[in-house]
Amino acid sequence: MKRGTNMTDTIMYHDGNRSLQDAFDSRRIADRLEEKLTRVAFSDSDKAFIESVIYFFLATADAAGRPDCSFKGGPAGFVRITGSAELAFPDYDGNGMFKSLGNMLMNPEVGLLFIDLHDKPRRLRVNGTAKVVRDDPLLRSFVGAQMVVCVTARAIFPNCPRYIPRMQLVEASAYVPQPGCTPPEPVWKSFADFKEHIHPRQPTWNGVTTDDPPVSPATARE
Repeated sequence: MKRGTNMTDTIMYHDGNRSLQDAFDSRRIADRLEEKLTRVAFSDSDKAFIESVIYFFLATADAAGRPDCSFKGGPAGFVRITGSAELAFPDYDGNGMFKSLGNMLMNPEVGLLFIDLHDKPRRLRVNGTAKVVRDDPLLRSFVGAQMVVCVTARAIFPNCPRYIPRMQLVEASAYVPQPGCTPPEPVWKSFADFKEHIHPRQPTWNGVTTDDPPVSPATARE
């Protein structure tokens, strides 16, 4: 678990973490949690959980370290485990700000929080590095994807779910891409303040035709 020359620096902890652990005398349990729970490859249980979710939360930061956190949603299976320590998820049409993906181009470090609020409370964190890709073969298998984000995990670890409320899912979002369907446009795009400035939707695979969506000749980030 150790890396680098600083013996307090592990795949989970740095000096900031350690200073508070020492202040609260929690270094022993912190080390034990890292030893027993933290992993660098996805387990079968991790894969089943991640590929069942319909949303997760994504943390990024720009080159100056200024953070951003966003919600990512889609149909069950929209996040896929693609390797022992790799996952991928699609980028759908949005507001065109590219806050999260733009941060990835400047700083590839990301944190993903997968959480179940509806059945058995559960949390799983994945920290690693991300790459934004416009010509990955996976693009042709994600309905409605205009880009794909590929994440290589550095640390995978579950969290205690004690503070997670149990909530009821009322209905799925009508905007989630579905095979053979044209997703509705969000109402805000027709507002007078914005409608003259809306960017065009990118051609994407609709889940029915065998035609491949147009892709860039190069990735957004090598």
